[in-house]
Amino acid sequence: MTTRPRIGFIGIGIMGEAMTRRLLDKGYAVTVWNLEPERLDCVVPHGAVPAASPAEVAAVSDVVMLCVLHMAAVEACIFGENGVASAGPGARLIIDLSTADPEGTRRAAARLQAMTGAGWVDAPVSGGPALARSGAMTVMAGGSEADFEQARPLLEEMAANVTRMGPVGAGQTTKIINQAIVGTGYVVMTEALLLAEAAGIDASRLPQCLAGGHADSSLLQRLYPQMQQRAFEPPSSYARQLLKDLKAVKQFSRELGLDLAVIEQAVARYAAYVALGHEMSDSAGVVKLYEHEARETKSGVGAGAGAAPGRERD
Repeated sequence: MTTRPRIGFIGIGIMGEAMTRRLLDKGYAVTVWNLEPERLDCVVPHGAVPAASPAEVAAVSDVVMLCVLHMAAVEACIFGENGVASAGPGARLIIDLSTADPEGTRRAAARLQAMTGAGWVDAPVSGGPALARSGAMTVMAGGSEADFEQARPLLEEMAANVTRMGPVGAGQTTKIINQAIVGTGYVVMTEALLLAEAAGIDASRLPQCLAGGHADSSLLQRLYPQMQQRAFEPPSSYARQLLKDLKAVKQFSRELGLDLAVIEQAVARYAAYVALGHEMSDSAGVVKLYEHEARETKSGVGAGAGAAPGRERD
């Protein structure tokens, strides 16, 4: 893109807000829409222009970005009533930053191209709102080389690490693997914390002690301290979202003929956490599940929902 494109952004959740603010900081004109319009109040005062529908966003944008809950939400925003596709040949490129479905993404991209000629890059992200706000997150992208080259300058404004992993759908496939590592890692960090606390060592010094060794990771250095301090407000991610992602990992692995027990257990742990009423709680707060189970065991009630070993029912 030789001139600065007009940006449309659909989905102003925790990550959408951070990414929109980043684009505004970099001087882009950004038109925004969200299913719950009150969420626009967090970006409109900073220069974003509200729109009444995804179609209205597309009509005034060269590039439309989405960051919504799942594949069904992507399809609704693109192909639903007053969706992006109904605006005709407006936006020339879709950049889907959502965590969605690889096959669904391929179908949606082909359908939109046939309808409007627009290209599609699936570009799910990782790193959380703080890194999105500072432009330091990670993007795993899928799309044709030509579409990716159009998207790259924008993505590099928003992320420190941008990698094309293959054609459309490859970004979403990579995000599934990312979420397998993240979701199981959250459970491992929780159990490591509880081990440290129960053993009586200074649990707060574990990241410092293990830095540079094989156990070191961004999860240990960034997530573990949050868990150790029980610093879960405001949420930086929602438990229902991570559970949704982990279920997608499980389904994807089964479709490939794999039986991955650690992932199955992570799904069960987060299903139990959400079942306690923590749908909108921070994903890192899964430690609360273990503490709840420990209290119930101590009181003689039993291990609580989801505490029994085994796999979550489909």
